[in-house]
Amino acid sequence: VTMLRRGLLAWVSRVVVLLVLLCCAVSVLYMLACTPKGDEERLGLPRANGPTGKEGYQAALQEREEQHRHYISSLKRQVAQLKQELQERGERLRSAQSHPSDAAGVRLEPGPPEKTQEDLLAFLRSQVDRAEVHAGVKLATEYAAVPFDSFTLQKVYQLETGLTRHPEEKPVRKDKRDELVEAVESALETLNSPAEGSPNRRPYSASDFIEGIYRTEKDKGTLYELTFKGEQKHEFRRLVLFRPFGPIMKVKQEKLNMANTLINVIVPLAKRVDKFRQFMQNFREMCIQQDGRIHLTVVYFGKEEMNEVKGILENTSKAANFRNFTFIQLNGEFSRGKGLDVGARFWKGSNVLLFFCDVDIYFTSEFLNTCRLNTQPGKKVFYPVLFSQYNPGIIYGHPDAVPPLEQQLVIKKETGFWRDFGFGMTCQYRSDFINIGGFDLDIKGWGGEDVHLYRKYLHSNLIVVRTPVRGLFHLWHEKHCADELTPEQYKMCMQSKAMNEASHGQLGMLVFRHEIEAHLRKQKQKTSSKKT
Repeated sequence: VTMLRRGLLAWVSRVVVLLVLLCCAVSVLYMLACTPKGDEERLGLPRANGPTGKEGYQAALQEREEQHRHYISSLKRQVAQLKQELQERGERLRSAQSHPSDAAGVRLEPGPPEKTQEDLLAFLRSQVDRAEVHAGVKLATEYAAVPFDSFTLQKVYQLETGLTRHPEEKPVRKDKRDELVEAVESALETLNSPAEGSPNRRPYSASDFIEGIYRTEKDKGTLYELTFKGEQKHEFRRLVLFRPFGPIMKVKQEKLNMANTLINVIVPLAKRVDKFRQFMQNFREMCIQQDGRIHLTVVYFGKEEMNEVKGILENTSKAANFRNFTFIQLNGEFSRGKGLDVGARFWKGSNVLLFFCDVDIYFTSEFLNTCRLNTQPGKKVFYPVLFSQYNPGIIYGHPDAVPPLEQQLVIKKETGFWRDFGFGMTCQYRSDFINIGGFDLDIKGWGGEDVHLYRKYLHSNLIVVRTPVRGLFHLWHEKHCADELTPEQYKMCMQSKAMNEASHGQLGMLVFRHEIEAHLRKQKQKTSSKKT
């Protein structure tokens, strides 16, 4: 604060001195114009006793005085314009500074615009020095290295493949596409600027771009190294650009009270009594005993095993004194989309938060609050990425070695994966679900209806919150892909089945188990022969 005050006083002093000097200069010019000139300079003016006499001399003085008045008026206008521009910039900066930042030791306090701009520019330049641009940085292990991705005008070659799983692709995401186009265009502007090379050199174009590499250090910025064709064979032009990240700025601070936010958990079901019994054990602990702000809606298809399911519900109700549940029975074949749609529309109370859930899902009470905090009617819907469990029989080597369920739910690469291709578990307010048009009820059987709803939200003005969550698990179960599914649905089902079984390495061990067993037998024989 003391440094900013000193800077402010220094800036004001400089402005005052400049204005004083400006006034002095104008006064001197005026005096010089009105003072009689020396003999040599007076030769150019009419003499008092000359042909024009005294009138001509006065006319010349008036003309010179008029010129100086115009000059002074011009200076005043320029000063007024500068003051106005400074005032406008100051207002813009004060507006931006209403949420000051403490990031990286920089605090943008209200003050003179020039000083604030200097501080921000200094911070951005320091980001280049902090990043691994001019020199390498000592790293503890290979896991700490930040790799580059490479790209051409057509494709990006990436290590983090995202949802597409493509190691190379034409960028689908607009922000990534625009980012790389802007980097190439910025490089071309630099190459074609007058300061670069001779004026007779041909201008560079996008066709001269060969390739680029880029990487982002999340706390510093993005480095781009772009290579272009040179003017001669075996000659290249390389530009290194850096997009520094600015200091963190507070956008909003709010107090959220979720004490009265009820969640309606909707579960579509057909048969699968054992899975439902397991689900209700988790529901009783997390929703009834720990959370206490839950309504359960079960939409059951058909009548086979229906009484068993209703019995589990009634037993839970009596044992836990729980009355906040609805049981809906539908005829016809199972349709997940229809079950969820009917369950959501059946609610007759005020606007309620919906959680679309499956019977093979395990969630914690912490997840329920995450569901509440990431939804807002008319503004946000929540699409969590759940952690999908691998086949415990493969993970632990033998069914007898499988530990209790709570011990299995560990987020590691050996135990499961983030199910980023699944969009079935979602939290959204009923009003948003109704306004968006609900599920496509023409989709039958397994898969497709959740993606269709997800895309409708993406096409709307609502914010879609998509993030992995630590308290939501998909429990492994053997998957059967029915012959009645369409080719596309069957393909999706089989891909899901393959991914559910085990990790790449674990599946590899299963494929090569005969070779592994043969190797172990040979080693055992060698050991036995040495002993004898």
